Amino acid sequence: MVMIKKILPKIFLVAFISSISFTTSASWWWGMTGHRVVGEVADSYLTPKARKAITEILGNESLAMAANWADFIKSDSNYSYLSPWHYINLRGGLSHDEVVNILKPDTGVNLYAKMNFIIRELKNKNLEKDKKIMYLRLLIHFVGDLHQPLHVGGRPEDQGGNRVRVLWFSDSTNLHSVWDDKLPEYQKLSYTEWTKAINHTTRQQRAEWQKGPIAEWFYESYKIAQDIYAEIKPNQRLGYRYNFDHIDTINLQLLKGGVRLAGLLNEIFG
Repeated sequence: MVMIKKILPKIFLVAFISSISFTTSASWWWGMTGHRVVGEVADSYLTPKARKAITEILGNESLAMAANWADFIKSDSNYSYLSPWHYINLRGGLSHDEVVNILKPDTGVNLYAKMNFIIRELKNKNLEKDKKIMYLRLLIHFVGDLHQPLHVGGRPEDQGGNRVRVLWFSDSTNLHSVWDDKLPEYQKLSYTEWTKAINHTTRQQRAEWQKGPIAEWFYESYKIAQDIYAEIKPNQRLGYRYNFDHIDTINLQLLKGGVRLAGLLNEIFG
C-alpha cells in the first residue's frame, strides 16, 4: 500500500466467526465534514457523462451536500429500517479469506449487502426518480461509511467500539465516537479546506484504489480496525499523540473513499 506520508501533507490544525451482528450508533461517521470530504473528492474525478446523469438526479445538490442525507433522515422514524445498512460488525482475528467468504453470500441487512443492492438498482435505467435520488444519496454516504474502520471491523461484543470506554483528553467517551466525531472535529477544517489539503492523487493511485472487488475495500478497513483495537486499553486517555499517530490513516481513508466513490459513479452513470 502506498504510505500516506508519501502523498499527503499532515494536518495538525487544530467474522473465522460464529456470528455477525449489527448495531445502531448515534454517532455520525467522521462527522458531517468527513462525509462531505468524500463527496467533494469524488466530484473532482467524475466523467462528464456521469456528472450530467447525477445532475439530472440531484439537480443543484452537490455530492458533498448529499453525503449526509442518510444521517439526517435518522430523525424520521419512517426510515429507521436504514440504520443497519450503515455498518457490518465482524468478530476479531479473521483472515483475509474468512472475511471475503463471510461477505460472499451478499445477503443480509448490512453495509456490504446493501451497497451492492444499491449499485444494482442505480444501474436500472427504469428506476423511479424518487428511488434514484434516495439510492444515490445512500451510496454517497455508504462509501464513506465503509472507509471508517469501525463501521466494518467493529466487533459485535462491544457494538463496534461503542462499549469501549476511553477518554478524549479529559472527556469520557467511547472508541467509536473518537473515530466518528472527536478526531475529525479536532482538525478544525471545513470540508473544502480538508479536501484541498489531501486531494493530490496520481492516475496510477486512482486506478489501483478503484480496482475491485468491493470486498477487498471492506477487508482493508477491517484490518485497520484490528490495529485500532490492538492498541487500546480500557479507559485509556487519548489526545495529541493519538491524533498524530492516526491522522495519516484518516486522510488516506477519506481520499480513498472519494476516489472509489467516483469510480463507482463513473461505472454506473458514465
